[in-house]
Amino acid sequence: MNHPFFRKTRGVSFVSILAMLIFGSSDSYGWHDRTHLAISQAAGFDRWYSSAAPDVVKSRDAFRPLEEKNHYYNNNAERKITPEMVMKQVERINNPDDDEGHLYGAIIGSVRDYKALKRSGRFPDYPLVFCAHYIGDLSMPLHNIPYDAFNKERHTINDGIIECSALNNVGYIQRSIYDIHIENEEDLAREVARIAEISRKLGMKIRKENRNMTQAEAYGQVIHSASLFRAILRYLGKNPCI
Repeated sequence: MNHPFFRKTRGVSFVSILAMLIFGSSDSYGWHDRTHLAISQAAGFDRWYSSAAPDVVKSRDAFRPLEEKNHYYNNNAERKITPEMVMKQVERINNPDDDEGHLYGAIIGSVRDYKALKRSGRFPDYPLVFCAHYIGDLSMPLHNIPYDAFNKERHTINDGIIECSALNNVGYIQRSIYDIHIENEEDLAREVARIAEISRKLGMKIRKENRNMTQAEAYGQVIHSASLFRAILRYLGKNPCI
């Protein structure tokens, strides 16, 4: 499997590590936990309550070098995001030396992991927990621009812009979801690139204006993530629980 979490690492089994996921996270470098949960719940993911788990994995020293790179793309060249860039990142998964990160490739990889487990007759849902989290990170603007002084200063504040209200507004996010049609991996890469570019542009805008996102902007972003994740659930034959 592409994802390092689906292997034994340093003698620690998958099952024992999974047990740690329910205890919360001391680190949160995308949207904060409740915002991730709101995105997944609005999309209709039946395991929405686990969607903060990848940040827990990332908080463990044994897994950090591999997992943390899946949560962002420091677009140092400030290039427009294209489907070709998304697919190119897939080959960088599990490369701890990839300083820019490979969020977009990790989304593709998690979908591939789900399909592979399902074909083998094994329980396939855990890769979707990672997919849900990565798709949440996709709409966080500061995960799509260079990790410069502005990003470092503003990152934690912007992660939590709607943290206190997100779970109270799942219905609003759900009602705001728009249709995305995915039939194949090319469609998925195109949609990942589209939302990444929207997020990148907003990140560049707030950097230019030297400010944080507004709550309205943050909700607009998470609606993109919820819409894409619902489309992925349907693409994979997982009827959203709505």
